[in-house]
Amino acid sequence: MSESVTIAKAEYERLCALEDDFEELQAALAVEARVAAGADEPVPARVADRLIDGEPPLRVWREYRGFSQSGLARATGVRRVWIVEMERGRNIGSVQTLRRLADALRVSIDDLAPA
Repeated sequence: MSESVTIAKAEYERLCALEDDFEELQAALAVEARVAAGADEPVPARVADRLIDGEPPLRVWREYRGFSQSGLARATGVRRVWIVEMERGRNIGSVQTLRRLADALRVSIDDLAPA
C-alpha cells in the first residue's frame, strides 16, 4: 500500500520552483569550481554577444586575446592572408591550421567554427 499526501497546488508549485532553483545553484557552483581549478575560463559578455551576433569567431577571439592579424600569423606560422580569408568566411582552414590558431588563442577548435 502506498502512502500519499495532499497539498495545495500553490505549495506544490513553490516546491517545484525550489527544486529548479537548487538545480541551477548546483550547476553554477560546478562552473565556479571549474573556473577556480583553471579548467574553464569565464567569457566576458561582450565576447559572447559578438559570437551570438554571428561575428566570425576567429576575429572575435583574436581581438579578445589582443592579436592583430599579423601578430597571430607570426605566433602561429599561419599566413596572414589565410587568417583574413578565414575571418571573411572564404576559407575554413585545415585541421592543422585550426589547431595552431586555437592553441595560440587558448580556445578549442570548436570555438573557431562559424555559427
